[in-house]
Amino acid sequence: MKHFSFLSSFSYGYLVAFLLLLAGCGNDLETVNAITHNYSGPVMSAKNIEVVFSDSGKIQAKVYSILLNRYSTPEPCMEFPRGFKINILDTALRTETTIMANYGKRKEYARIMEAKGNVIVRNEVKKQQLNTEQLTWDENRRMIFTSERVKITTLDKIVFGKGLRSNESFSDYTILHVYGQMMVKKDSI
Repeated sequence: MKHFSFLSSFSYGYLVAFLLLLAGCGNDLETVNAITHNYSGPVMSAKNIEVVFSDSGKIQAKVYSILLNRYSTPEPCMEFPRGFKINILDTALRTETTIMANYGKRKEYARIMEAKGNVIVRNEVKKQQLNTEQLTWDENRRMIFTSERVKITTLDKIVFGKGLRSNESFSDYTILHVYGQMMVKKDSI
């Protein structure tokens, strides 16, 4: 009697290898959860971006950056590790104010943007500029502020101080501790 074998020795070896491979490819739920819950990197990265911020359908600002990283935990945020430029727009969508820095981080739920490193704020209408090393923009309160040293340059003076509070357009500001020299035009006194 002839014995008929479904598996030849050649195919039997493949079956054993396949079963071993299949056993090694299990998805242990604890392992998958540990890997995904411990990941702290960005969930999204984009290069050469333009992000539009709006409130109630009205465009308020545009952000430009070479690199944007978005994180979802522990608090959703956008990070601009290679710097950014923000154009804050008026109701006619003209650039009223620009904010630039070497680094930025925007907390999405709180709507707070933190800028660090060579921070420059320019009111394009009044032709005045703020220079500092750290600045916070509170979008909800429509304010910018810092506790660091500041230099404000206008058409007729330069003021040095420490700490500043301003509206987001940098048209109405207060320096908390003025300590610098001011220059004025001769006929303005």
